[in-house]
Amino acid sequence: MADVQKLSIPDLAAMKAEGKKISMITAYSYPQALVVDEAGIDIILVGDSLGMVELGYSGTTPVTMDEMLNHIKPVTRAVKRAHVVGDMPFMSYNISIEQAITNAGILYKDGACDSIKLEGGQDFAKTVEAIVKAGIPTFGHIGLTPQTAGALGGFKVQGKTLDAAKRILDDALALDDAGAFAIILEAIPRQLAKIITQKVKCITVGIGGGMECDGQVLVLHDILGLFKRFTPKFVKVYANAYDFELNAVKQFISEVQEKKFPTDEFTFTMKEEVVDELKKYAGF
Repeated sequence: MADVQKLSIPDLAAMKAEGKKISMITAYSYPQALVVDEAGIDIILVGDSLGMVELGYSGTTPVTMDEMLNHIKPVTRAVKRAHVVGDMPFMSYNISIEQAITNAGILYKDGACDSIKLEGGQDFAKTVEAIVKAGIPTFGHIGLTPQTAGALGGFKVQGKTLDAAKRILDDALALDDAGAFAIILEAIPRQLAKIITQKVKCITVGIGGGMECDGQVLVLHDILGLFKRFTPKFVKVYANAYDFELNAVKQFISEVQEKKFPTDEFTFTMKEEVVDELKKYAGF
């Protein structure tokens, strides 16, 4: 990918203005980021979903700042074109605005990501505004917010009633006014997502939000069929990488046990006269 130009926020905003759909996907490691960036993805989210798909937690809430940094850094080192978003983990921005700015700055400066993301609507609008004023581009996230899914009744569709839809619309407008350059709309009715997309100036990215959003995001492990614990309704599985990897490892085990690997093709040799002298030295 020589001479590839990094996508800027104005580039992404221009895509919205021109009606070009924006693609976004998660990545959590150097090799993953290399692949998705080469594929031409527009935005990479180093999401706190790594807690489930990479670290084996039952949810996202246990993820720490150190764990986020450890995954953001290799991704940003790999990427040439995509805009990289670093996710702020649970309780890294919830206590105070000062705490939020400090931790956003750590991810942005030390992680070298292009922006940060946090969950929450109207209640966090002032936090978003303060982070943006500190010079850090900010991505919002409303609808189903995994970090606080327990308070929402679990991983369920949000905004299905009129009152709930109004609250989510007001969340979006508040984040837009606060200066968020983009908002993830997760697990909300497509009609609500369409209205939000038409009302806000910023970019909307859907994950279970329907076609009318400016862009779409999915978790890499979900589309590759690597995460077997559950598959949300909004996920389309594009490959069966789990079985592919499983079968490859099984074949390796079998060939080792049956003495079929390694053959001469995969080994190194030395000259016979050197072997003879070595045997003498070893006492054979």
